[in-house]
Amino acid sequence: MTRVALVTGGTRGIGAAIAVALKDSGARVAVSYAGNDEAAAAFSAKTGIKAYKWSVADYDECVTGIADVEADLGPIDILVNNAGITRDGMFHKLTREAWREVIDTNLNGVFNMTHPIWPGMRSRKFGRVINISSINGQKGQMGQVNYSASKAGDLGFTKALAQEGAFMGITVNAICPGYIGTEMVRAIPEKVLNEKIIPQIPVGRLGEPEEIARCVVFLASDDAGFITGSTLTANGGQFVV
Repeated sequence: MTRVALVTGGTRGIGAAIAVALKDSGARVAVSYAGNDEAAAAFSAKTGIKAYKWSVADYDECVTGIADVEADLGPIDILVNNAGITRDGMFHKLTREAWREVIDTNLNGVFNMTHPIWPGMRSRKFGRVINISSINGQKGQMGQVNYSASKAGDLGFTKALAQEGAFMGITVNAICPGYIGTEMVRAIPEKVLNEKIIPQIPVGRLGEPEEIARCVVFLASDDAGFITGSTLTANGGQFVV
C-alpha cells in the first residue's frame, strides 16, 4: 500500500529534499509552505509534488489545509514537521513578538499539525510522525533563546507523544540536524563558514539536505517500526549526545 506523506515547510532546503526523497521511496507526497509563492511554484513544477499554502502557526488553517491534502491524496500516514523560522537576537534585546513568532511556528506548529492528524492515525493503527528539531535544541545557542527553547520543546513533545502512540502502531521520532548546506547557511560569508563554523564540525564539512532526508525516509519506513521516542542526531559529530 502506498503511504501518503505531508512535509511542512517542504518547498525549500531540508524540507524540499525530504519531500523528494519520500516521493522517490514510493510515497504520495504533499508539502505545505507559508509565504514564498515563487519558490513553491518552482518546486512543484520541478518535482510534480503539489504545494499547499497555510501557516502552521494557525490551528484552523492547519485543519483546513490537512483536509485539502487528504481530499486529494487520501489519509495522511507520514507527517514530517519541518517548518521553522528564526528571529535571532540576544536575550536582553529579544522582543515579545520575536519570542511569540518562533514559538508559534516551531513549537505550536508541531501541535497544530499533529493534533488534527492523530485521530486518523489511531483509527488506522499506523502512523509516522517525524519532527525536525535542531542541534541548538539539544545544546542551546547564544542569541537563539527563542529558537533553542522551541526546538527543545519539540523533543519533549516527541518523547511524550511516542508513549501514547506506541501501542497504536504510531511512531514519533525527532531528527536534530547540525549545520546543513542549505541556501540560508551557504549565504553566510565564506570567511565565517570556514573560520568559525566548519572548524566546530569534526567531519570537516557542512551536512547536505539529502543526508537529513535519508534519515526521514528510514524513520518513515516499516523497517523503523521498533524505533519511537528517539532523537536521531545528524551533526557531523559537532555535538555528541
